[in-house]
Amino acid sequence: MTEPLPLLIESSIAIAWDYLERTGELGDAMVAGRFLSDTIELMVRRGERRRLMLANKAIAAYQQYRRQSEHPILASA
Repeated sequence: MTEPLPLLIESSIAIAWDYLERTGELGDAMVAGRFLSDTIELMVRRGERRRLMLANKAIAAYQQYRRQSEHPILASA
C-alpha cells in the first residue's frame, strides 16, 4: 500500500529534520525547513517514493548547501 504524497513528504521532512537537529547541523530553522521541503517535493515530483531515500538525499543536499554557504567560492575579478 502506498502512503499518500502529503504524508510521505511530511514524514520525510520530519526524518531529515530530526537527524539534522540531533547532530547540531540544523542551523536557521526557517532556511532548513524551506530547503528540506523544496528538495523533497522536487524529488517526489520526479517520482521518488521511498521515504528514507527522500530524507537521506535531502540531508546530504542540505549539508552540502551549508558547507558551501560557510565557505563560498569567490569568483576572481
